[in-house]
Amino acid sequence: MSKVYFSTWRGESINNIGKAHDAWEESSHKLPLQYNEHAASKAFIGWDGVALFDVDVDVVRLATEYAAQYQVYSEACGRCAPGRWGGRILYDLLDKIARGEGSHSDMEHLREVSATMMATSKCEIGKTVPKPILDLMHHFESEFATCIDQQKASKHYHSDVNYIAKITAPCMDACPAHVDIPAYIEGVRDLRFDDSLMATRQTMPLAHTCGRVCPHPCENECRRANLDSPISIMELKRLGADYETDHGFGFFHPHKQKKSIGKKVAVVGAGPAGLTTAYYLALDGVHCDVYEELPVLGGEVAVGVPEYRMPIDKYNKDIEAVKDLGVNFILNTRVNDEMMRRFEQEYDGVMIASGARISKKVYCDNERPEITGYWGAIDFLDRINLYVKYGYTLTEAQKKEYAIDVDYVDLTGKTVVCVGGGFTSMDVVRCSIRAGASRVVMIYRRDEKTIIGNTTYEEYHEAVEEGVEFIFHSAVAGIIDEENVLKKLVIDRFELVPDPSGGRPQLQKVEGASFEMEADYLIPAVSQSADLKFVPKEWALEMTSWGTLKTNGRDFMTSRKGIFASGDCEYGPMTIVNAVGQAKRGASVMTRYLQSGEITLSDEEIMEDHLRKMRVYNKKEKVTGWMPGVPRAVSEKLDVETRKDNSQEVNLGFTQEEAIAEAERCMRCYYIAMVAH
Repeated sequence: MSKVYFSTWRGESINNIGKAHDAWEESSHKLPLQYNEHAASKAFIGWDGVALFDVDVDVVRLATEYAAQYQVYSEACGRCAPGRWGGRILYDLLDKIARGEGSHSDMEHLREVSATMMATSKCEIGKTVPKPILDLMHHFESEFATCIDQQKASKHYHSDVNYIAKITAPCMDACPAHVDIPAYIEGVRDLRFDDSLMATRQTMPLAHTCGRVCPHPCENECRRANLDSPISIMELKRLGADYETDHGFGFFHPHKQKKSIGKKVAVVGAGPAGLTTAYYLALDGVHCDVYEELPVLGGEVAVGVPEYRMPIDKYNKDIEAVKDLGVNFILNTRVNDEMMRRFEQEYDGVMIASGARISKKVYCDNERPEITGYWGAIDFLDRINLYVKYGYTLTEAQKKEYAIDVDYVDLTGKTVVCVGGGFTSMDVVRCSIRAGASRVVMIYRRDEKTIIGNTTYEEYHEAVEEGVEFIFHSAVAGIIDEENVLKKLVIDRFELVPDPSGGRPQLQKVEGASFEMEADYLIPAVSQSADLKFVPKEWALEMTSWGTLKTNGRDFMTSRKGIFASGDCEYGPMTIVNAVGQAKRGASVMTRYLQSGEITLSDEEIMEDHLRKMRVYNKKEKVTGWMPGVPRAVSEKLDVETRKDNSQEVNLGFTQEEAIAEAERCMRCYYIAMVAH
């Protein structure tokens, strides 16, 4: 709730003109009253209305500046005459009025052009820009009339007011990396895959990776869903990267690498967050040394995400794009506290991106790591993927520990039980199928709908097709062993009991419903924790209650100046795209810090945060002007019998015809938002 002077945002009608400030009505929306810690906002104007926070706002100039921002965009677009020419007319007429040279006929012309743009523009930006302008012209007609009748400039036309604008879209806003999704989809539609890839790499360097294993939160906030079904955004992303790789081109970086600024940064960890940090710092002319404990690059995606989901040759192309910028990688190097002390002295900044690779316990009776058959999910996936992807075989000690008598993870004839409900547990059970297990069971405390929400519809149903059994509303209560060898599991059953106060239903154990299950392996995949023993104790870095490094979640600097953190070690286990989004922001902040010694956010980043709080997507919006019922393209998948005993990539991707058809479904839902302060 926030007090406003005037608002038409999202259909609300608040008019406090002439009222004392303490009597002002409050808005129900999370409007950006405070632009940043140094400046209050005077006004916000965007695709769905306008809000004024200050009685002294120059509404005529506000409308003019908003039209100016659109004119810049529409000139670059040029997709339709109403949008392009309409934008120019809007700005020209409004500026004419604002500088004291307008007429009342200009007001009528503005209304006519606005109506035409809203009715005939091809994309949302042309349809929505006139709305807040019309709101201002209607509710503050007297201020426009004063400029016209007295032939004088608007009250702050020549004043120094900051107008900060940002182009966004519901999908862009929902993407943790804020990828310009309509732009890369447009590149696919136009068969300009180079443009598509460069649009992606503006904020997301791992295009192969996130075009395959992203949980695509963008699709949950795609406006097309309000019409029929969301665009297949994730699958369209991989096309530019595959085009670059399959045709043997050099790397399509988003812009030319800047000259060296004479600064260097140490990055701890070469997973998605570390790679992203190094990529954008290197583009900005910062030298990066990346230290990685594993013998291979890529972090958990390399050794944790199975080959059938993320082929390593594709991921390696993403890594090569980072190498192409001169980033230096140091493998087989476990960073310790002494090294960290040295890093602080020898480097201008440090990014900790070490991930979270310690599997958490199930917390059941008799849970002991020394029991043969008890196998943490991270270690399990490491052993599977280091062999499948790189040919690393099991040592004699590992064979004994895992009760396996060959050089790789062979589960032929075994029963594997996994406890979890997220991507890691899905990887465990589907890898177990491919390793030959005769029975694979997932134990999950909640229901099918929740597990789909935690992963994806496709991931869950592909697991079911491959033979994974799911036992919902259940939990492992205890382990039964014989001389430290796992034999059985005790499983409790639960039911959902409504909360009398109307809260989330609670799980309650069903007495007498517990049962025993024979099992050879129990693999806990409930979550992971971060191993941060390498951080010097005397630094006393602030920690979260989850045992991760605490930052403010906006600039990603820890409590020690110059030491940054991003990815799983900052927040806990997260998706790849979340780690990339954090690291991209962190790298941007680091670049400015290296040059000025100050921690600042760019206007783009500040606006991203404001818009995410306000929510760009409106699920209740009724979309008109588009033909509904256009089917969503579905790419070819390997059939179950072909895929379940090997590591071939399951998703074969779109054909050119399918890709173009799917890209043409995009409604190009760009919006403009602007804050005056």
